[in-house]
Amino acid sequence: MRRSRKIVVGLLLAIGLVGCGEQDSESYQQQVKAVEWKLVTSWPKGFPGLGLAPERFAEKVNELSHGRLVIRVYGAGELVPSFEVFNAVSKGTAQMGHSAAFYWQEKIPAASLFSAIPFGMTAQEMNAWLHYGGGLELWQELYEPYGVVPMAGGNTGAQMGGWFNKEIKTIADLKGLKMRLPGYAADVLKRAGGIPVSLPGGELFTALETGAIDATEWVGPYNDLAFGLHNAARYYYYPGWQEPGTTLEFLINKNAYQALPDDLKKIIEVAARAINQDMLDEYMVKNVQALDVLINEHGVELKPFPEEVLAELKRLTLQLMNEKSASDPVVERIYSSYKQFLSDIRQYGRVSDNADVNID
Repeated sequence: MRRSRKIVVGLLLAIGLVGCGEQDSESYQQQVKAVEWKLVTSWPKGFPGLGLAPERFAEKVNELSHGRLVIRVYGAGELVPSFEVFNAVSKGTAQMGHSAAFYWQEKIPAASLFSAIPFGMTAQEMNAWLHYGGGLELWQELYEPYGVVPMAGGNTGAQMGGWFNKEIKTIADLKGLKMRLPGYAADVLKRAGGIPVSLPGGELFTALETGAIDATEWVGPYNDLAFGLHNAARYYYYPGWQEPGTTLEFLINKNAYQALPDDLKKIIEVAARAINQDMLDEYMVKNVQALDVLINEHGVELKPFPEEVLAELKRLTLQLMNEKSASDPVVERIYSSYKQFLSDIRQYGRVSDNADVNID
């Protein structure tokens, strides 16, 4: 009996201590003032895929931090224009941003290497290079002078070649063509005689419908269907030679990031990695569904670029990258790492992932 009483008393004491611990924890959480951040994006608020990724990131950070870090997401134009996201984060107007590195190519010529290179890495190859091939360290070094810390913020996977109102039969059909195209691909189009135009996503439909541009690429079926681009152009071309695997980016103001305690820094890092993979997974599924709708419900004509057109665009891409590397030591250093990693991983791919890709 005495032994039983001791056990009961001990259990009651333990329960009481646990209860006190929970109350203390709740009390602590209530006393800690939440850190509030702004996150600006280059996408319309809540836009499928691109716009949902930063929203999901903010939700995950809030959950993992138990409300200690609250991030409010602003769509394109709500706080800053689409193409001002980098500057806003650099200046501290917002603590974070979500965008694509090729939008800063004029400001930082090597930036496009961390989004997409024509005929370059796929999504999985980019993830591998960034996180295990030294790419992220080079990216962080590139943005260091601007007080910005980059992290991979999702990937759309292989994009489509774009929407056209005329057929592309030869490389000559690109001459004089006004096409919305970002990054190094814009330089390649210019070398092919085309006229690249820089436009945010929200302006594409009107520009294409009114004839302000002759063609546009955006992302892929999932996002293109959401913008209704099939109502403004007849032909849908593939493959997306310009963006075989486009990495998006989370941009973090360095001073704001360093001011955080270590556990919140880790939460941001873990949440970013989770969203980076989540976006790719979503696009893989939603693109399949959306392409079916475009073809079977809207009668879109899906067409491949002729092989000779792709061959010439690839030649012009290699010419461009060699010239940029020769004239810019920063580009040369990063591109050397990129190119070597791509060569190694493609060689392995011939006996692994890609070995049976063309077997029916």
